[in-house]
Amino acid sequence: MTDINLQEVHDFMIEIARKVGERITSATPTTGAAGSKKNSVDLVTETDQAVEKIISTSLREKYPDFSFMGEETYKPKDKLTGAPTFILDPIDGTTNFVHRHPYVAISLGLAINLTPTIGIVYNPFTQTLYSAIKGHGAYLTQYLLTPQNSPQKLPLYPPTPLETLNTCLVAVEWGSDRSGNDFAVKSNTFAKLAEAKEKDGGMVHGLRSLGSAALNLCAVASGDIDLYWEAGCWAWDVCAGWVILSEAGGLMVDANPGNWSPRVDERRYLAVRGGEGQKELVEEFWGLVQGRFEVGI
Repeated sequence: MTDINLQEVHDFMIEIARKVGERITSATPTTGAAGSKKNSVDLVTETDQAVEKIISTSLREKYPDFSFMGEETYKPKDKLTGAPTFILDPIDGTTNFVHRHPYVAISLGLAINLTPTIGIVYNPFTQTLYSAIKGHGAYLTQYLLTPQNSPQKLPLYPPTPLETLNTCLVAVEWGSDRSGNDFAVKSNTFAKLAEAKEKDGGMVHGLRSLGSAALNLCAVASGDIDLYWEAGCWAWDVCAGWVILSEAGGLMVDANPGNWSPRVDERRYLAVRGGEGQKELVEEFWGLVQGRFEVGI
């Protein structure tokens, strides 16, 4: 499959995402019979399941030789391979969707040889599209705001140098695991990031928990947020956003200190926006992480 027309695949992925977005915006957000997968904050709606079915059917009809991995049909035995694989979260931000908070996105990526290669992140409520092909840049299309729906190259403005954490806005997420080692690592690290410098804390400008990994990565790619630290999410949460981040000059490393080359399915991530000083900022952040995540190991 070395002759894959990435632009054609990219355009088809956008077409599907925009079409199915209407299904999301017109739905009544209720968990209904689907309910929760693991606990009261790990939600799945009937719309999640319906949207995944529509997208997966369309992709399989168009590209029958490609593999597929989706959040709602994933089984623990499913492993990501080097084959071209569509990786989908039909509604990234399901809790926001249920609460009618419009920070919601379709996260649709294509990985080839385990490398995020095409990324489509589409918020149907704001009609905001982030898209990227590896090696060809990342783009933002704001269908409600941009004349002729013309894409804007990311980042929108030249990135300023990355200084120390006390100049940064950081995205974090609590996740659905609310006990155990990894919850303690998150909670204690959040406190250390916010703590005053004289207490050896990061004194960051702020912590933002917005509820969508894909849109968080796009915010870092755009330069709206400086860093995003997460553990416990999945390949379908980050594959699409990873391409967009990388093509906008951003950097993805492990949430656990020391690993500069995480896998897309490793479930631990630290994203940093573009700008001079990325390596130094990553090392400063790692120095404040309180313990080590066990997820993904």
